[in-house]
Amino acid sequence: MKRILFFIVIIGMSLSGYAQEEFNAKYKPIPPKETKKKKEIPPKEISPKVTPPDIVKKPDSLLVDPKKLFNDINYYKKEANTEGIYYKKNQYLGSIKTKSLTSKVRYRDAAFLDGDYIRVFLNNKVIVPEVVLEGDYKEFEIKLQKGINRIDIEALNEGFAPPNTAQFEVYDDKGVTVMSDQWNVGKGYKASIIIIKE
Repeated sequence: MKRILFFIVIIGMSLSGYAQEEFNAKYKPIPPKETKKKKEIPPKEISPKVTPPDIVKKPDSLLVDPKKLFNDINYYKKEANTEGIYYKKNQYLGSIKTKSLTSKVRYRDAAFLDGDYIRVFLNNKVIVPEVVLEGDYKEFEIKLQKGINRIDIEALNEGFAPPNTAQFEVYDDKGVTVMSDQWNVGKGYKASIIIIKE
């Protein structure tokens, strides 16, 4: 009898342990707390600071007439009338106006490193007597005079791969590229750049 009573007590305890309190009538769930929604302010757009690249100005071909420029046969070699050879003549590379006090000209061989030599003149005076064109840029700086400043680059040879070729860049005194081009001239001929200081 004690055993039966014991089993009844155990079964009763186990049934009360599995009962769920949630279904009790006294239980009330707590509602969630309402939060006020703040109006979202979009972040301010900050545009990145981008410095535009230096503008290469096109040469103003109206400043100097190349036909009149190369008329001086004592200074410029006469054009050779050889059919199929286009570089046996002087080459006008253009002209620019500037307010700079100085100008820097950088140059290098534009094609094969074939031993091209040049001589540089400023207003008919030699400023670079002889230099070989290489793959790296070389440069010279000139002090600009008011008015016309004529730079002439004379081809002293044509290397082993004619003609004498070079790429050049002209900078003002602020380091801005104002002209960029290349020359292709035969031995004894000149490539000319005109810089007019205002």
